[in-house]
Amino acid sequence: MAALSGGETCIKYLMFAFNLVFWLAGTAVLAIGLWLRLDQKTKGLFEEPDSSYVFYTGVYILIAAGALIMVVGFLGCCGAIRESPCMLGMFFFFLLIIFAIEVAAGIWGFSNQSQVVNDITGFYTQTYNNYKSSGDEHLKETLRVIQTELNCCGPNGRLQETNPETCPKGELLEELITKSCPDAIEEVFNSKLHIIGGVGITIGVIMVFGMIFSMLLCCAIRRSREVV
Repeated sequence: MAALSGGETCIKYLMFAFNLVFWLAGTAVLAIGLWLRLDQKTKGLFEEPDSSYVFYTGVYILIAAGALIMVVGFLGCCGAIRESPCMLGMFFFFLLIIFAIEVAAGIWGFSNQSQVVNDITGFYTQTYNNYKSSGDEHLKETLRVIQTELNCCGPNGRLQETNPETCPKGELLEELITKSCPDAIEEVFNSKLHIIGGVGITIGVIMVFGMIFSMLLCCAIRRSREVV
C-alpha cells in the first residue's frame, strides 16, 4: 500500500481540523438547545397547554441539528485520521443532507419572511398574555430576558405598559422612548436579514469544500490501497 502524497496528507489534516471545529460547533448548538429546554426560566413554556409551537419547535430543531452535526464531525475526524473510505463516504452523505436542508430552509425563510416575523411576534405576545394571566415566575424571567435583549417593553411600548417590571432599566428618557416588542422584533429581523443570509452562504460554501475534500481524500486513499 502506497503512502499518501504530501498534498493528500495536507488535505487529510485539513479535514481533521475542519471536522474538529464542526464537532465543537455541534456540541455548542446541542448545549444551547438543551439549556433552553431544561433551564427553569424557559422550562415553563413547554408546560403551558397553549404554548406557541414556534419556540419549542425551534428548540427541538436546535437539539436535533446539534446532535447531527456532532455525528458528522465525528465521522469526518475519524474518517480522516483512520483513512477510512467508509467513514468519509458517510461524512459526505450526511453533509450533503445538511447542505440540502440549509438550502431548503433558506429558501423557505426568505419566501416566508413576514410569516416568520408574525410567528415570533405571536410567540412573544402569547408568552406576555400567559404571564399576565398566571403570574408565573418562569414566564416572568423569560419576558425579562426577551425584553432586555431586544430593549423593548410590552406589546405597546413602555408608555402604555401598566406593569413594566420585566422591562429593561435605563435613564428616564431612554425608558420613555423604549419601543414595543413587536416593533423591535420586526426591526431586528429585517436589519439582520443580510447578516443571516451572509452567514448561511458562508456555511454553505464551507460545507461544499468539506464535501470536495472528503471525496478527494477518499479517492486518494482508495488509489493508495490499490498500489502494490
